[in-house]
Amino acid sequence: GFEIIIFFSLFLGDITQKGYEKKRAKLLAPYVPQTQGVDPALQKESRTQMPVPSATPTSASSSSSSSSKFHRARSGGARDERYRSDIHTEAVQAALAKHKEQKMALPMPTKRRSTFVQSPADACTPPDTSSASEDEGSLRRQAALSAALHQSLQNAESWINRSIQGSSTSSSASSTLSHGEGKGTSGSLADVFANTRIDMTNTFIRQKSFPPGVPVSSRVSTKIQQLLNTLKRPKRPPLKEFFVDDFEEIVEVPQPDPNQPKPEGRQMTPVKGEPLGVVCNWPPALEAALQRWGTTQAKCPCLTALDVTGKPVYTLTYGKLWSRSLKLAYTLLNKLGTKNEPVLKPGDRVALVYPNNDPVMFMVAFYGCLLAEVIPVPIEVPLTRKDAGGQQIGFLLGSCGIALALTTEVCLKGLPKTQNGEIVQFKGWPRLKWVVTDSKYLSKSPKDWQPNISAAGTEPAYIEYKTSKEGSVMGVTVSRIAMLSHCQALSQACNYSEGETIVNVLDFKKDAGLWHGILTNVMNKLHTVSVPYSVMKTCPLSWVQRVHAHKAKVALVKCRDLHWAMMAHRDQRDVSLSSLRMLIVTDGANPWSVSSCDAFLSLFQSHGLKPEAICPCATSPEAMTIAIRRPGVPGAPLPGRAILSMNGLSFGVIRVNTEDKNSALTVQDVGHVMPGGMMCIVKPDGPPQLCKTDEIGEICVSSRAGGMMYYGLAGVTKNTFEVIPVNSAGSPVGDVPFVRSGLLGFVGPGSLVFVVGKMDGLLTVSGRRHNADDIVATGLAVESIKTVYRGRIAVFSVSVFYDERIVVVAEQRPDASEEDSFQWMSRVLQAIDSIHQVGVYCLALVPANTLPKTPLGGIHISQTKQHFLEGSLHPCNILMCPHTCVTNLPKPRQKQPGVGPASVMVGNLVAGKRIAQASGRDLGQIEDNDLVKKHQFLTEVLQWRAQATPDHPLFLLLNAKGTTVCTATCLQLHKKAERIASVLCDKGHLNAGDNVVLLYPPGIELITAFYGCLYAGCIPVTVRPPHAQSLAATLPTVRMIVEVSKAACILTTQTLMRLLKSREAAAAVDVKTWPTIIDTDDLPRKRLSQIYKPPTPEMLAYLDFSVSTTGMLTGVKMSHAAVSGLCRAIKLQCELYSSRQIAICLDPYCGLGFVLWCLCSVYSGHQSILIPPMELESNLFLWLSTVSQYKIRDTFCSYSVMELCTKGLGNQARGINLSCVRTCVVVAEERPRVSLTHSFSKLFKDIGLSPRAVSTTFGSRVNVAIFAPGLIAESGTSGPDPTTVYVDLKSLRHDRVRLVERGAPQSLLLSESGKILPGVKVVIVNPETKGPLGDSHLGEIWVNSPHTASGYYTIYDNETLQADHFNTRLSFGDAAQTLWARTGYLGFVRRTELTAASGGMRHDALYVVGALDETLELRGLRYHPIDIETSVSRTHRSIAECAVFTWTNLLVVVVELCGCEQEALDLVPLVTNVVLEEHYLIVGVVVVVDPGVIPINSRGEKQRMHLRDSFLADQLDPIYVAYNM
Repeated sequence: GFEIIIFFSLFLGDITQKGYEKKRAKLLAPYVPQTQGVDPALQKESRTQMPVPSATPTSASSSSSSSSKFHRARSGGARDERYRSDIHTEAVQAALAKHKEQKMALPMPTKRRSTFVQSPADACTPPDTSSASEDEGSLRRQAALSAALHQSLQNAESWINRSIQGSSTSSSASSTLSHGEGKGTSGSLADVFANTRIDMTNTFIRQKSFPPGVPVSSRVSTKIQQLLNTLKRPKRPPLKEFFVDDFEEIVEVPQPDPNQPKPEGRQMTPVKGEPLGVVCNWPPALEAALQRWGTTQAKCPCLTALDVTGKPVYTLTYGKLWSRSLKLAYTLLNKLGTKNEPVLKPGDRVALVYPNNDPVMFMVAFYGCLLAEVIPVPIEVPLTRKDAGGQQIGFLLGSCGIALALTTEVCLKGLPKTQNGEIVQFKGWPRLKWVVTDSKYLSKSPKDWQPNISAAGTEPAYIEYKTSKEGSVMGVTVSRIAMLSHCQALSQACNYSEGETIVNVLDFKKDAGLWHGILTNVMNKLHTVSVPYSVMKTCPLSWVQRVHAHKAKVALVKCRDLHWAMMAHRDQRDVSLSSLRMLIVTDGANPWSVSSCDAFLSLFQSHGLKPEAICPCATSPEAMTIAIRRPGVPGAPLPGRAILSMNGLSFGVIRVNTEDKNSALTVQDVGHVMPGGMMCIVKPDGPPQLCKTDEIGEICVSSRAGGMMYYGLAGVTKNTFEVIPVNSAGSPVGDVPFVRSGLLGFVGPGSLVFVVGKMDGLLTVSGRRHNADDIVATGLAVESIKTVYRGRIAVFSVSVFYDERIVVVAEQRPDASEEDSFQWMSRVLQAIDSIHQVGVYCLALVPANTLPKTPLGGIHISQTKQHFLEGSLHPCNILMCPHTCVTNLPKPRQKQPGVGPASVMVGNLVAGKRIAQASGRDLGQIEDNDLVKKHQFLTEVLQWRAQATPDHPLFLLLNAKGTTVCTATCLQLHKKAERIASVLCDKGHLNAGDNVVLLYPPGIELITAFYGCLYAGCIPVTVRPPHAQSLAATLPTVRMIVEVSKAACILTTQTLMRLLKSREAAAAVDVKTWPTIIDTDDLPRKRLSQIYKPPTPEMLAYLDFSVSTTGMLTGVKMSHAAVSGLCRAIKLQCELYSSRQIAICLDPYCGLGFVLWCLCSVYSGHQSILIPPMELESNLFLWLSTVSQYKIRDTFCSYSVMELCTKGLGNQARGINLSCVRTCVVVAEERPRVSLTHSFSKLFKDIGLSPRAVSTTFGSRVNVAIFAPGLIAESGTSGPDPTTVYVDLKSLRHDRVRLVERGAPQSLLLSESGKILPGVKVVIVNPETKGPLGDSHLGEIWVNSPHTASGYYTIYDNETLQADHFNTRLSFGDAAQTLWARTGYLGFVRRTELTAASGGMRHDALYVVGALDETLELRGLRYHPIDIETSVSRTHRSIAECAVFTWTNLLVVVVELCGCEQEALDLVPLVTNVVLEEHYLIVGVVVVVDPGVIPINSRGEKQRMHLRDSFLADQLDPIYVAYNM
């Protein structure tokens, strides 16, 4: 039977001091450390004193001394003693004590000091809600006392052993080290570093790195180490079963725990209340009652209002109420419009806008509306144009069709006005006409006018607003019959009799305050004394004094009021509550009300309060009063309590708590069902199935006294107001409709109703239900006096990655230190974890007074949630724990061992997939003129041109103004090159084969010096000159290339020569060891005896050095044959010949930029217009206006140039015409930036740019270890449009390519990297097994072409590396044994058969996805940083740029904040959410930095490794660093 399941412990009725001590001692026995040598008096108190984690032994951590001796002195942070419970506080302390045994250190976030400085005004004024009873003196006493206790109990292993420097600025050394003062930490760090050692081999030079194996004493790394240690702790057991999402990523679905409690009772039967008695003199309508009392008992008091000090200021009699309501009704119907066109008709809705301290005006207005048969909609007085939730109120007014608002003269004056004195248009509100209802403005009704008072029917009487969990505001419509029946039921349940006095502390506009104080009041001719919220704030005891002064029989209060009265109780010795027969506690629906009731009773019993007078009740806007405890008989036993297991509750099952006392919930009953009502409990989600007797569900009520609908919302109405319960088979039980109350609970023995929470506060995490109120209670039980305001905690859930996640937001006190806050946050997390067995996803502290408020000063939860999700909460502290909460991530992918490349091949063939390879046109068929056969070397081509077309201009160099500063014809170039060659031989005494570094700004001098070197037989190395303003950063790279290339000489200009030898340079590098430096500004006119001719084309032509994005410096050898091959391929693909002009806006130092700038014109004979990219900084129009002016058909640029134009020019490009452009080629070594090229095309479409013009090239220039320079693909001029495809991101992580439709979720738009050049073959290879892959796979791109570089230039000629990257054979399946070069880029090939129109040529598209060495291997999958960065950049408007990298398997996200620093912490949850949602990854560290911190090289590529080194060396000066737990 069900009766046995719940035990009611009766001893909790009125617990004695001794019993209380005994119970507490028993509860805490296992956790209290045996203290030695402590004063016995202290020993007794120390039982509650759990050794509290504290920053340092000296800081007085006030822990909860909740024995009732101190209870009175305790002014414990203001109001929310709604949730206070001594037992619970102790449970939390015990739970924390348990946690303390498992020592762990969480890394504290790093914060820049300037951020979040509280303004002095904030610092002095605590939020208004708490100012009411803040008594600093008693607080200090308590703190001092608990400090004394604390020192005597100081536990050596304090939970976080903080280093004593308390500062947490980024410059200080406040490492939150783990125990043992960091010896262990640096040791383990050294191991980590030993594993991530940087190979300083000859080939790659890495700047700014740590020497191998040296422990880094950087604070950042220490914290990351702590974070890793923390994350290694065991998590909750993962859930077993999976569902397959898109056949690869398997997201875990929470499976029911086999041991979870299941309901065992029978199906409940609806419970009936007592019948509604028939009293002969009950009126036919509420208005009739008013008429009766107003005409027969005119002198009787109806309502007394108080002034600010709590003294009665005005009493409204029944006569006055009747006459004034009559006047108002007449005015509303007859005096607002004209006779023919009245403004109001019966049945219209009007808004009632009355302040909480003016109940009299409100009551007159309410009854005036009822008499006029218009429908009143009481709302709060708007304070500002953008109140929290104000827009939703506007929506309610709009949907009710309200055009008129009634208010008082005083209130109207106080409303916010515009400059010209009109009332502002409140956000989202309809246009309203304001009507003042003060008596002097009302017209007296004529003698013959009578209001129409008919018997109550189902027509609407009034609309009460309610805010739903999502924040939308709905109007619950109450019919006249329901209003009347509800008054009758309340009169019967509370046994009201005529002339009684009641004290109402509640809001009289809605809920119980309206039902008792305004409606039932008139029905029974009661006298209500209304105590407004504003009076309670200044004088918390006022309501107790009113009860005493008026000998009131009934008082209507909330737990808050009980608590405030207890706080202020010392001020009043001589009050008596003996007159009270009912103290109605209206938030009995909050399960934590029981402790307030008990505490209030124990304090005021000596003042005559009878134990049986305390009557909790449960109400909701939809079902109105659900249940109320009837006044008890003196001497009868008090009702029992249910002590329920929190774990059981989370599964929706009632279980008596036996085993773990810490996670128990003690609930009191809220009495019986209302007279004339019927109640049932149904499952909270899904169809309204009746619950079993031991199951928790939503309470539903059926009676005449309930709401009838949500105004204007038919759909929602049906699900709430017309519920027919069904049995387990799904068939309806009876035909009586029930109303869902929005409360969760059960019916206990003796038909007593118990409420355990609200539907709105329900958080369903992994299939278990938790209640926001319970979590708030746990958070508050963690001693928080110094950190947060007690009342100001919001708990809600957000949906992230297929589950609800719990977020806790609290207001931090202005004087709280970082350490205190962080410590409080850590302990709250532990307490919630321990008591509710649920993880908190995010815990945020915001500055005092910044959470959106409800009109009565509570927190506006849905608005807070909205701020959180849109990143406008502006926290000052945040702690996220995705690692502990997110347990449904897919399993990490295991690489299948033992599957050889051959079996993959066979598998592909069996599956019908062909090998992924592609090629360009065959060079043999399209051989061009004799030029190739005649001249194998570029030097020969130049000499031939100097003779054949001496005056043909090859190069034009432009300055920022667009004027030509320098030109070079074939002959000039040849002559100048000869002079440089002779200088090299004479001055430099160089021999053929020596390396020469060329240090020039972009221009023609660079070109002449290059050919000069070739003429002299030297090997040129082009190097970007150092930047005079940032020598320290740029000169070491130059120095390194000079050293690595073993250059015998440096050719440069006079200015740069002076710079290299300057004092500033000496500070950066050793200037004494430069090789010979020759300036080429003034050359002697001297003929070269002979021009050097290399013996074979395989000889080295030049060295190409560059620094990759991963910070590696690589030098590549280009032979003469490769140079010719490359120039020839470009010539054929781009159809270059001598009458053409091309414009180049690229850096000329390496890769394709160098080839186009220096080599192509000489080979093909076309004219190159050279535009140095840095000139664009002073003139954005330079490149495009040049193209327009010279009517250029083909132009080459980089992504950075394109971005500059797209962002900077906008639509100002007047006078530029781009219709001449046939191809605009972006030269890059990365995945094509589709969005940038699209926006560029779109922006300049209006000035003639053809949408087909913009295309990309891909040359794998720089690659750390995997290198095959040379252009592989380039968008040609004759081929079809570059094609784009959408691929599935989830598949890409698995190295698979799956094409999807546009707009598919998780899709990525890729553009092909161009047509494959003539003579080039490409194959896609598995980088691990080196076997060819099938069509649908992502793999490394390998190329075979005549212009591949011949290898790395290495100091020791380390042949093994070179052979691997430049001459590799497939491990099988290639009979021809072709030699391939590895590019180090991942990509795929897509074949497209073309139509006959284009000559039937096949067109193979190559798609580059990203560099192999940039990819992040996380959870067994391969991620490209750019994809994660794209997601992050979209999450908040203040993110300017973003970069990600990994460190010891932690994903680190760095974001540049372009907003104000208050927004820094808003980004942390948003970044974590988006990466989790879109990439199934948990972010380890979020670093917020200033704009411009993320290093970007000249090619516009992010240098993530540099960023990583700077982060680990603590050189970023971040605004905030958040370590996710």
